Amino acid sequence: MIYQVTAPRTLQAEIKLPASKSISNRALIISALAGGGVLPDNLSDCDDTEVMLKALAPTLNTQRPTPTVIDIGAAGTAMRFLTAYYAVTPSNVILTGTERMKQRPIGILVDALRYLGADIEYMENEGFPPLHIRGRRLEGGHVDVDAHVSSQFISALLMIGPALHDGLELRMLGAISSRPYIDLTLNVMHRYGAQAEWTDVDTVSVGAQPYQPLRYVVESDWSSASYWYEALALCDDYEASILLSGLRDGSRQGDSVVRYIFSTLGVKTQFQKDGTVKLTRHLRTLPRMDYDFKNSPDLAQTLVATCGALGLPFHFKGLASLRIKETDRMEALRAEMAKLGVLLKVGADELESPAEPTEATAVPEPISTYNDHRMALAFAPLAMRYGHIQIENPEVVSKSYPEFWDDLRSAGFTVEEL
Repeated sequence: MIYQVTAPRTLQAEIKLPASKSISNRALIISALAGGGVLPDNLSDCDDTEVMLKALAPTLNTQRPTPTVIDIGAAGTAMRFLTAYYAVTPSNVILTGTERMKQRPIGILVDALRYLGADIEYMENEGFPPLHIRGRRLEGGHVDVDAHVSSQFISALLMIGPALHDGLELRMLGAISSRPYIDLTLNVMHRYGAQAEWTDVDTVSVGAQPYQPLRYVVESDWSSASYWYEALALCDDYEASILLSGLRDGSRQGDSVVRYIFSTLGVKTQFQKDGTVKLTRHLRTLPRMDYDFKNSPDLAQTLVATCGALGLPFHFKGLASLRIKETDRMEALRAEMAKLGVLLKVGADELESPAEPTEATAVPEPISTYNDHRMALAFAPLAMRYGHIQIENPEVVSKSYPEFWDDLRSAGFTVEEL
């Protein structure tokens, strides 16, 4: 299936953003460890959260003679969080997923859990899913973990800390990837009564105090807001504006930094008294963008697409984790930006555009999405620059933003199946 997205002449829209997938998935794990009696409110309705809900069904938390197979599809967060959860929960499960999921490394997390006493077996290839987990309560204690690959490994371990007999002291080795996501995890843990604090620049200590069940409301998703910032940055009408609901000033979501990044691209953020956020269009004077995405890698595709379409030279680094996402996002960006006439230089940790502005003058061929929701989400707003754009396999947005195409239509875009 291919969608053709045609842009309106201007933007005057009110958008109800989806709930944060990152917070929803953390709150679900912690709620389950607290006894599972009270589900968080305003949960995300995306595929990844649905996978978590099904995987955490109470009937699975038993030590059956035959393991229960849990297929989490393409949900990388679910694979990491559930691996730790089931390791400390009386259970007998096999965690598996798509073929791409079986290529995404999980050895760092499994090694740490095994060090703490977990019973986890690789079913096919060493260091990769599927996993056979026989869960039980673990003693806990001190563990060292390589922190440069994925903050989700760190978050998975931290969240089970209160369920360990002796708590957890977790020391992170090397450069810490996506540190704001670790702080987000700690924030949700604190809300459920956990004792968890940074005790050094690289160490977090988690007490053995159990979580307490409570009512928890999930806030809206700053990552999803980024695509509306992009659309406005690409709009030529300086009277255009967008209202977004549910975003919090001072949010612990790492991608809330999007408002500062896009302020340099001419998009101003105003928090209104009624709880909405108003985005307005202003003059951009930035001649070039240099940015380190180490703490917010999920914004990289949005900014690459935006800067490329604007003809704004850029140099982005801190992108190593993009290679182990739903696809190799570095290579996917290189291939799809080439369709726009932007030839990227790709390094191990960085992407760089040509020093001189390059802007496509013709409508590009359909954009491939590589079964990656953020490819579709980041490239669709480019219709504001090119008039229209075609997106292959548009259904992939259900992984994080199921209502995206409907929201585009409500904002005046025409979205039609070819």
